[in-house]
Amino acid sequence: MTSFRLLLRFLTVGALVLLLLVPLAMIRGLVQDRQIHRAAAVQRVAEGMAGPQRLAGPLRVVPWTATRRVSAAGADGRLELREETVSGYLVQAPATLHAGGVLLPEARRVGLYDVRVFRWQAELEATFEPLALPRVDGRRYGTPYLAFGLGDVRGLVGTPVLEVDGAAARLSAGTADLGGRLDGVHARLVPPAADARRLEPSRARLRMELAGTQSLAIVPVADSNEVRLRSAWPHPAFGGRFLPSQREVGAEGFSASWSVSSLASAARAQVLAAVADPATGQAASRPGAPADWDSLEVALVDPVDAHTRVDRATKYGVLFVVLTFVGFALLELVRGLRIHPLQYLMVGLALAVFFLLLLALSEHVAFGLAYLASAAACIGLQFAYVSGVLRSWWRAGVFAGLLSGLYGMLYSLLAAEDHALLMGSLLLFGVLALVMLVTRRIDWYERSASLG
Repeated sequence: MTSFRLLLRFLTVGALVLLLLVPLAMIRGLVQDRQIHRAAAVQRVAEGMAGPQRLAGPLRVVPWTATRRVSAAGADGRLELREETVSGYLVQAPATLHAGGVLLPEARRVGLYDVRVFRWQAELEATFEPLALPRVDGRRYGTPYLAFGLGDVRGLVGTPVLEVDGAAARLSAGTADLGGRLDGVHARLVPPAADARRLEPSRARLRMELAGTQSLAIVPVADSNEVRLRSAWPHPAFGGRFLPSQREVGAEGFSASWSVSSLASAARAQVLAAVADPATGQAASRPGAPADWDSLEVALVDPVDAHTRVDRATKYGVLFVVLTFVGFALLELVRGLRIHPLQYLMVGLALAVFFLLLLALSEHVAFGLAYLASAAACIGLQFAYVSGVLRSWWRAGVFAGLLSGLYGMLYSLLAAEDHALLMGSLLLFGVLALVMLVTRRIDWYERSASLG
């Protein structure tokens, strides 16, 4: 019977732990709700300024028109020959593409949230091989142009400077014939002679400033692509289909370079298929969207922003409650104290409120300061309460000291993202070892009898 009382005691404490999962789950739901609000703030900045940027190009486009005679039924139903005019275009990808420049990080404040934006001071250089102009009866070639694909044209700051073969060229809105397939800008080139059979090799240089939100992607559309980027932002996230071949990341910022060949990338084929002239029958049946094209990408992100840290902290909420209750249970067993289940519940609720305070304060002050203030408030509250429960100031002081160590360990887990699993495992192992050492000489039958 006495053993049953001890078992009932442990079951009661376990039920309290399960009960405290409810407020912890509610707080986690609140954290996720705030993350949704932050995503909405990012979307608001993207709509009002410019979204994530993607550069594809330049592409050299040669439009053409042709007249042809076709048979058609006349008004009297008889076949007759008519002339009709059709149009189309040729598209050429560059042989080489060199892209580089500096990403200048900035922040836009929307309500309680900081949204990371950037300005790319870009320098592009592309070269084109000669392009044969097929001789087709009735076909006339128009003025060729360069088309630059951009993820969001609103991000262009000022007037870009374009030079083609050493001469200035004027950029215009849209991508002319490629509209609907590729968003961006274009520049007219020198028209070929009427009897020309090819376009000559060409070199284009573009300097521009392009603003965007959070990420920049570059599509390696040339045969040979060299990209070099640098920034003062110390937390880049490299993504896309290609990671940098060389990179340096430090507190002062990062620099990265990519070297991509068309032999190792489907980007060239994807772009040409997406913008191919439907009149030639060369368009892909399902051309991929720009977001699906192979690209190299860099995002300016904060890997441990406040909401991410709070979300990670709440995942350790159950561990906090269990370890605290274990400490209470040891005091009951070792010191023979009687602690009521409602007193367990009060301490557990104080632990849960810590995460709520942390979430609220971290939206207004730095995370470290918010963590310190929340932890100090909860430790102070529990010290005052436990001193009455245990009827001893020094015992409450020891409990508060252990709780302070637990909060310190949690902060270390949040800061050491790469080693969080290892540190958490060692913490659990250490606590289990301590409990086993402290209770190894306890006569459980005697303790069970004392509960009666």
